[in-house]
Amino acid sequence: MIVLENELLTVHISPSGAEVRKVFHKKTGLDYMWSGDSQYWGRVSPVLFPIVGRLKRDRYALDSRSYRMPQHGFLRDVEFTVQDQEKEYAAFCFDPLDSFLDIYPFRFQVVIYYTLKEDSLNVRWEIKNEHQEKMYFSIGAHPAFNVPLQAEEKAEDYTLNFTPAAGRQVTQYELVNSMAKEKKTVQTIEPIPIQSSLFEQDAFIYSHIDRVSLRSNRTGHGVEVDLAGFPFVGIWSSYNKKNGTMAPFVCIEPWYGIADTVDASGKLDEKLGINELEPGGRFEANYTISFI
Repeated sequence: MIVLENELLTVHISPSGAEVRKVFHKKTGLDYMWSGDSQYWGRVSPVLFPIVGRLKRDRYALDSRSYRMPQHGFLRDVEFTVQDQEKEYAAFCFDPLDSFLDIYPFRFQVVIYYTLKEDSLNVRWEIKNEHQEKMYFSIGAHPAFNVPLQAEEKAEDYTLNFTPAAGRQVTQYELVNSMAKEKKTVQTIEPIPIQSSLFEQDAFIYSHIDRVSLRSNRTGHGVEVDLAGFPFVGIWSSYNKKNGTMAPFVCIEPWYGIADTVDASGKLDEKLGINELEPGGRFEANYTISFI
C-alpha cells in the first residue's frame, strides 16, 4: 500500500488497480472513502478502462471482428508499477505488454498520477497509444464516499449539488437493463436530497457537469468533485431491491465514456462518448476531490 500524506490528509492507494482505498482527514477526524465491504460492493475507487459501463451482450465489433469485454473493462483488476513516489505525490504505470490483445487489440500505456494539495486529491490520467493504428477507448473514475460520514447521521441528511458547464446543454441519461438512454435535457439541476429510491434503477447520469458536491445538511462535511471538461458524470449506490434500501455510500463518477446506448450499433468506433487517439498520441485528463 502506498501512503501519501500532508498536513491535512492521509491517503492510501493500492498498486492493485491503482485504487484509492482510504482518505483520512486529520482535522475532521473522518474517513471519507467507502470501506469496500463486499456485502454491498467490494470495491472503493476503481479506474474504468477501456470502456465505461456495459456493452450490449458484453461485446463490441472492430474491423469486422467481435471482441468480448466485461463491464468497466479490465484496468481495475491489474497490478500497476509504482513509477515515482514522494510524500504528497505518486505515479502508477501499467503497460500490458500484449497481454490483453485478445479482448482489446491495441498496445497502450496508462499512467495515473495522484497529488495532494491541502484538503484535496488531484487525479490525472495519461494514456499513450503505442499501436500503429488509431486507438478507441473510454476511461472513468468510480470513487465511493461514505454516506453517512458519522454514526449519528443518516443518508437522508445529505444533498447532491451540481454545477453545469457554462454554455453547454446538459442531458440526463438513465440506465435501462444497464444500457444508457437519454431521458431529458435540463437547463438547471436542483439540489437532490439523498434517498434510496434514487438508485432503484441503477445509476443516473448527466452530461457537461463541472462540479458535484455531496455534503451533510447537519455538519457541512462531505466531498466536492471538480470534473470540468468531462463529458459525463454518473451517480450511483448499490440498491437492495428486496428491502428497498441503498448501501452506505454514494459514488460520484467522472467519465470520458458511457455505457452502450439502447440503440448502439455495437461498433466500437461508433460508440457514444468513445475517444480516439492517433498512433503515438497522448490523452490527458484530471479531476480533483476536495474533502470537506
